[in-house]
Amino acid sequence: MGNLVAIVGRPNVGKSTLFNRLTKTRHAIVNEEAGTTRDRQYGKSEWLGKEFSVVDTGGWVVNSDDIFEEEIRKQVLMAVDEADVILFVVDVMNGVTDLDMQVATILRRAKKPILLIANKTDNNELQYNAPEFYSLGLGDPYCVSAITGSGTGDMMDLIVANFKKESEELLDEDIPRFAVVGRPNAGKSSIVNAFIGEERNIVTEIAGTTRDSIYTRYNKFGFDFYLVDTAGIRKKNKVNEDLEYYSVIRSIRSIEASDVCILMIDATRGVESQDLNIFSIIQKNSKGLVVVVNKWDLVEDKTVKVMKTFEDAIRSRFAPFVDFPIIFGSALTKQRILKVLEEAQSVYQNRMTRIPTARLNEEMLPLIEAYPPPAIKGKYIKIKYITQLPNTQVPSFVYFANLPQYVKEPYRRFLENKMRDKWNLTGTPINIYIRQK
Repeated sequence: MGNLVAIVGRPNVGKSTLFNRLTKTRHAIVNEEAGTTRDRQYGKSEWLGKEFSVVDTGGWVVNSDDIFEEEIRKQVLMAVDEADVILFVVDVMNGVTDLDMQVATILRRAKKPILLIANKTDNNELQYNAPEFYSLGLGDPYCVSAITGSGTGDMMDLIVANFKKESEELLDEDIPRFAVVGRPNAGKSSIVNAFIGEERNIVTEIAGTTRDSIYTRYNKFGFDFYLVDTAGIRKKNKVNEDLEYYSVIRSIRSIEASDVCILMIDATRGVESQDLNIFSIIQKNSKGLVVVVNKWDLVEDKTVKVMKTFEDAIRSRFAPFVDFPIIFGSALTKQRILKVLEEAQSVYQNRMTRIPTARLNEEMLPLIEAYPPPAIKGKYIKIKYITQLPNTQVPSFVYFANLPQYVKEPYRRFLENKMRDKWNLTGTPINIYIRQK
């Protein structure tokens, strides 16, 4: 299980810019107006060979001034609950504000490493303003400029130095790990209980393998797997459970620790933005996916036509990744519960797919010959040879071409679709790399 770093602080102190700097992305919309961050604020970062996840807690909030303080309080509590290291960002141009004081009050009680980041120290003069942050009672302020990057290397050193030592996981590597994820009330607990049933004796809990994750080894009906269960399903949390984005942050660890994610969608509510947030985290981690439309027993009209419409809606919202199983069932009536496990099992198998090089070239080269990549500036692109990379997390293929830089995204997608037609890769992402031959 990786480490999770949360960025907290009042609006406009540069949390998004810092997030982009840590995750090396530019995808958050950075804007001077308050509350403009609309991206799903989750990304991966790496420093000194250690990989970790970064969450900008401000990224999920619906902005409205009267609930500002309440929202920020919740975000901070959530970060304290979930993260391993917390970056408390303040603005060196503005100095200490009341809101900073309130955040600091919560953080002082936290038993987690807190780094006080004095952002917007864009020139040397400004660092003389930093000492006033000692009044927050959180130790030394670290001067950084998220925009120019000054001071961020030292900050990264500090973050990594504060990670807890990973405890060794006592798990059998060859057994698949499934995680059940979804929005609050989508039926996560019910399906877990349906899997486990009352026969607790066939379930061995391997507790304490990591800080927050309990793996339940499960074998019955001929299945053998670990259910990744972060504390979320077992204990209702102190912070309001109705916090939608809370469930997203809650899912991060389970998703990262699993091979295949079982994403629960509430049939009575359809696909909502939080489902997409969770889906995008599954995608960023290249995990297998099975979608379960739960509470199907509550839907009046169960015709094939309605199912088809629902299915198309899900696939179009999750596009371009559309090759995954969707199961209509009910955790309460246990309808199609075993089907869920069967599908998760086969998605796991598909992640392990190895296609012999000879077969790849036999099947794909004639296709590529018939539909070559479009020529660019009169240059013809030739793909000569294909092979699968060994030992990758998901099936990954290299296509060797004379002008790899000219092969664009649509053609890549064409190759991926053709491969999915020919081999069973349902539920697993695949990587296609185009390299110089």
